[in-house]
Amino acid sequence: MPPRIDFASQRLFIDQPLAEGAPLPLGREQANYLLNVLRMRAGDGLLVFNGRDGEWRAAVADADRKRATLTVGARTRPQPAASRIALAFAPLKHARMDYLVQKAVEMGAGRLIAVATQRTQVDIRNPDRIRANIIEAAEQCGVLAVPEFAPGARLDQLPRLFGADAAPEAMPPVILCDEMAEVADPRAALADLPAGRAIVVLVGPEGGFTDQERRMVLGWPGAVGISLGPRILRADTAAVAALAALQMAAGDWR
Repeated sequence: MPPRIDFASQRLFIDQPLAEGAPLPLGREQANYLLNVLRMRAGDGLLVFNGRDGEWRAAVADADRKRATLTVGARTRPQPAASRIALAFAPLKHARMDYLVQKAVEMGAGRLIAVATQRTQVDIRNPDRIRANIIEAAEQCGVLAVPEFAPGARLDQLPRLFGADAAPEAMPPVILCDEMAEVADPRAALADLPAGRAIVVLVGPEGGFTDQERRMVLGWPGAVGISLGPRILRADTAAVAALAALQMAAGDWR
C-alpha cells in the first residue's frame, strides 16, 4: 500500500533540493504566505515537496516579519513516476483557464499543452499564471509529480512535441474529444489503449474543431475520436469529463 496522504497538514512547493536536516531559506513571497497569511510561527510544522524528491516533513526554524527558514525532517512519501497522461487544450479566458488547469492536475494529467486551433480566440500571454495554478493544485491535492506545462504550439505541431517527426511511431495515441465522433460510447475505444504508453487527451476551443482539424488529428497513428455524451460541454468541463473517463477506463482509477 502506498503511504497515506496527510491532508491535515499545510503543503508547500519548494523549488530547492530536499534532504533530511537541510535548511530551506524561503523567498519573500513564500515567507509572507507562511507567516502573515497562515500565521505560522517558529516550531510549526508543514509538508514540503519539489516535484523531484518526494514529500518531506519540515518545520519553521527561524522567522521574522519578512523572512523564514525551514528545517527538513523525515520523508513521508517517495517521489512517484510522472503520469503518462497529457492534456492538450485550446486556451480559454482567465477564469475558465484557471479552472481547467487546476482540475487537470487533480485528475492526474502529467503534462499540459496549450495548442492553437483555427477557432481559438485566446493567446497564452501569462504562462506564469498557469504554472502558479498547477503548483497550487498540487499543493492542495497531495500531488507530488508536478505536471509540465508547454505553451504556444499550433495543433498541427502537436506530434513534434513527442518526437513524431523523426519517428512516427513515437506519437502516442490521441483521444480527440469531439461531439461529432462516431464512437458514441467512449469505453470501447478507451479500453483498447495500449498499456504503459503515453496518452494525449485533446480538447478543442469553445467553437469546436473544424472538419479539417478532425481529419488531420484522426490521421495520426492511434488517434481515435470519442463523444462525451449527448450534451454540448463547455471546453473546461469537457477536459474534466474526458480525463475522468480515461482514468476510469485505462488509468489509475481501476
